[in-house]
Amino acid sequence: MIKSNHGLESHGLVPVKPVHWNLSVAELVEQALARKEGQLTNFGALAALTGKRTGRSPNDKFVVRDASTESTVAWGKTNQPMKPETFDALHRLTADHLNQRELFVIDAFAGADASYGMPIRVVTPKAWHGLFARQLFRRPSAEEMARSTPEFVILGAPDCHADPARHGTVSEAYVVVNFTRKMVLIGGTHYAGEIKKSIFTILNHLLPDRSVFPMHCSANVGEAGDVALFFGLSGTGKTTLSTDPQRRLIGDDEHGWSDRGVFNFEGGCYAKCIRLSREREPEIYNALRFGAVLENVVVHPESRMVDFDSDRYTENTRAAYPLDHIENAIPEGLVHSHPKAIIFLTCDAFGILPPISRLTTEQAMYHFLSGYTAKLAGTEAGVGSEPQATFSTGFGQPFLTRSPMVYAKMLADKIAQHHSTCYLVNTGWTGGSFGTGHRMRLSATRAMITAALRGELREVPTKADPFFDLRIPTRVPGVPEELLDPKRSWKDGAAYDAKARHLAELFVKNFEKFPDVTAEVKAAGPRV
Repeated sequence: MIKSNHGLESHGLVPVKPVHWNLSVAELVEQALARKEGQLTNFGALAALTGKRTGRSPNDKFVVRDASTESTVAWGKTNQPMKPETFDALHRLTADHLNQRELFVIDAFAGADASYGMPIRVVTPKAWHGLFARQLFRRPSAEEMARSTPEFVILGAPDCHADPARHGTVSEAYVVVNFTRKMVLIGGTHYAGEIKKSIFTILNHLLPDRSVFPMHCSANVGEAGDVALFFGLSGTGKTTLSTDPQRRLIGDDEHGWSDRGVFNFEGGCYAKCIRLSREREPEIYNALRFGAVLENVVVHPESRMVDFDSDRYTENTRAAYPLDHIENAIPEGLVHSHPKAIIFLTCDAFGILPPISRLTTEQAMYHFLSGYTAKLAGTEAGVGSEPQATFSTGFGQPFLTRSPMVYAKMLADKIAQHHSTCYLVNTGWTGGSFGTGHRMRLSATRAMITAALRGELREVPTKADPFFDLRIPTRVPGVPEELLDPKRSWKDGAAYDAKARHLAELFVKNFEKFPDVTAEVKAAGPRV
């Protein structure tokens, strides 16, 4: 549908070419194919390549520093400041670029709870980016669209490049959030995840003032209304483990926890799909049909079959699809009940952390602030033959604009108010580190999480881990006892102790960046 430019003037846009407003999924797919932005796979999904940048560009992200953000943003490497006049120059560059191109406008909502939902707008010259936004954010009805005005707008210009010397950027790419102008500028990158994560960053900043805890987590709910949250960095199994045929999916990545319950920020899922298979993850595999978007996957030129095992372009292959592609998802995206279980997922490639352990509130705050997982050799440039520890506060540090303690205290308050039980689950290695041990079996992890969600681990006897003081259940239905104790799974106990001591030291070193935590929270970490 081509409409007038009504509303675009307020974003500084006066386009000279046609503007397509809120096209249907089929129309956006047709436009993307006609423009040779991608190709259809054998099961109907649209596959596109992002070129040079196959992931987020955290070093190119900025927040405009002005009167509204001066005292509310935790400035630093994560939240790099940009002057308002520099933003204005980038805005002129972006607007001039977009004004010369045919545009796609997507009006959507972020936040499934009407009390906290935010109307947003995405403007892009790429039809496939428009399709991504339409499937990932919440889709308003015609009535909702008619009566709403966007609170934030994203101007996405993937082929517009900044000049670092002129625009104060680090490279030609830029992702800039302006809370006063209520605008995001994205340029120099085709990676669609920047669109999604910019809105998440905005919600992380705004919602704490409304007593809503914004969370980088997936969420599902059982038949009894028992909500479970799954926190975890990329590759820890967050999407896989929350997509459970026995439970209904609320969402796979971003949620808010209010006094009313838990609600999804989005209307779709954005899953890693490297080594995806129908056998291991049938719900996700079957969701990648017409209307889904695949990023940087390898597609056979004749059969159009996808090689999910290939990392030719990147290990970070992605799939974006609407929630209704998951059979047991909750289309409303919200439940009016509170989490009984909170699960922190880590892929510990050192093979040290227990496969499951129960946390005190202080330990929950400690591990939330730490946000630990490990990068593996060969999965990212610069990662050598040994695993590398990664710490990301709140399991989403790049998207947190406020002081980490703001979010950690909200977590502790919610746990206390709703009597939630918190667990740390290691989906990584057992029997040794990466290279000698083996990855935890998905079936065993599912069995442990099922027991936790059923409440079977709340009263079971535990024993303390000697390095991290984690409370390890002595038995879990359907799980061998020797698997529960990580040291027992290693052939060389002395080697385990040395590696455990090394990992504990990494935790302690990382936690030095939180000098303001209470003594109780600091003491909840590992002993060196």
